[in-house]
Amino acid sequence: MGNDRVDKAMILLLKPSRISLLILFALMAGAFTGIAHADTPDPAVRAAGGPSRASGTPQAAPMPEVPTSPPAGSPAASSGQPRPELPPPPHPTPEQRLADLTLEQRVGQLFMVAAKADGSDAGTVADLLNNHVGNIYLAGRSQAGVAGTASVVARLRAAISPASSSGLPLSVGTDQEGGAVQVLNGPGFSPLPAALDQGNVNPDQLRADARNWGSELLQAGVNVDLGPVLDTVPGPEFASSNKPIGAFKREYGFTPATVSAHGIAMAAGLRDAGVAPVAKHFPGMGRVSLNTDVSANVHDTETTRTDPYLMPFKAAIDAGLRWVMISNAYYDKIDPDHVAPFSSIIMRTMLRTDAGFTGIIVSDDLCNAVQLSPWSVGDRATNFIGAGGTMVLCADPASVPAMYAHVLQRAQSDPGFRKSVDAAALTVLRVKAGK
Repeated sequence: MGNDRVDKAMILLLKPSRISLLILFALMAGAFTGIAHADTPDPAVRAAGGPSRASGTPQAAPMPEVPTSPPAGSPAASSGQPRPELPPPPHPTPEQRLADLTLEQRVGQLFMVAAKADGSDAGTVADLLNNHVGNIYLAGRSQAGVAGTASVVARLRAAISPASSSGLPLSVGTDQEGGAVQVLNGPGFSPLPAALDQGNVNPDQLRADARNWGSELLQAGVNVDLGPVLDTVPGPEFASSNKPIGAFKREYGFTPATVSAHGIAMAAGLRDAGVAPVAKHFPGMGRVSLNTDVSANVHDTETTRTDPYLMPFKAAIDAGLRWVMISNAYYDKIDPDHVAPFSSIIMRTMLRTDAGFTGIIVSDDLCNAVQLSPWSVGDRATNFIGAGGTMVLCADPASVPAMYAHVLQRAQSDPGFRKSVDAAALTVLRVKAGK
């Protein structure tokens, strides 16, 4: 019979222990074709010693193909076979990160709170960080040096729960301008000359110096420097009367060109070191007489929307700076009815539209500034964000819970304000992501 013939041929083939699988395939094929030509012996079968099939036998059912490699997922496939490495998951975009944040977490990213540089209020600040606050700055004065400051920052970072921050990085700032304004001192921190003295140094050298100063900050855990000051004081004769800037030699010079060249050199050196510089105090504090920190009703009566003294800020933005700090003064020729941190003309029109700035607009201190005493702390925060501000800076940690609650409540009840909160939070996430 046809099937008997196949069986016998296969038995004969199986007796030798090392017969090629190829010959078996040939025999099988010959057996099937031989059914139609039973009087013609299959050469392959004859070569193997098998008999011819008789004519008239029925055709055998087709044999399944023998796989040449084990199927995926089988023990043979998984045993000893190298598996291709999967690509790492894509890093979430700022937009994706925003979508994952609760409203409470989004609001927290809009605050930068003072922490004493010596760590003496670390417990209080840690509580705020665990209630979603996403940014701090080291304030006061410290002689702890790089190692001591790094320990303070590490303690604060360690206190943050993933549930509070959703794993977002903490921005840690300080005021390390030079001269009278240098928060961090001690072993490992260089004494910085005042900005007016930095203005006498070649810009290339100043950039190199700033890179070293920035490296010291980064080693201490600080990644944002609240400087350089890009305010232009009109001249040395007026400097002593300019209480916030000239009286402390915080200006780089007395012309916008000098301030631009040296201020941008300082900023570039900080960025070379991996520290984000903050250009301040837009649209300029070089023409006022009083200091908004300790005086009320401070007005700039000269600066205009197209003023030449805006040049250092525009140059810094064009050079890639991602943080700009807003002055607390009134600007009578720009928006006489609103202090700068409550002015959409200054923040949305001048900074966003005129200057093309897309980064973080951070306030000057909104908590202790005497200039802002007519407003409650909660209104100060909502007015700032509602007018286009991004990040509320507060020198008084005790005021933050009330400010935070006021912003959160307003965002929950006012869809327009909620859009401002979401836009500001997205800006923070983009800058933190290096965009």
